[in-house]
Amino acid sequence: MEKSIKLGLASMMIASSVLYSCSTSSEKVEQAEENVVDSKKELKEEKAAYKEEMKDYRKNAEKRISENEKNISEFNVRIKDQKAEAKKEYEQKIKELNQKNSDMKMRLAEFKSDNKSNWETFKTDFNREMDDLGNSISNFNVKDDKKN
Repeated sequence: MEKSIKLGLASMMIASSVLYSCSTSSEKVEQAEENVVDSKKELKEEKAAYKEEMKDYRKNAEKRISENEKNISEFNVRIKDQKAEAKKEYEQKIKELNQKNSDMKMRLAEFKSDNKSNWETFKTDFNREMDDLGNSISNFNVKDDKKN
């Protein structure tokens, strides 16, 4: 009888251990599933914010490019009455500025990335080049060297 009690107690202890470990495993699975759902939600939110940032940046860059186009067009009007030699030099500089601005516009339109690191690198390089172009446009002066 004592053996059967010990055997019964041992069986109950084993059964309760198995049940306890099963419920713990199921709790772990539930927690892991919740973590996956939360991670997916966070990733989706980050992607949406990334896409919105790209959209805003592109809009602002397109505005800067458009302003550059306007300034370059104004240069063409300002050099109209220049002497032939000076006019030729100015036309060449304007052509270079216009080409650089067109290249920047194309780079912006063609850039595609789902990688935030590539996007950050692109923005840094693009900003630097846009600033250089903007400085070149700002520093472009037409001397008052008109035809007689």
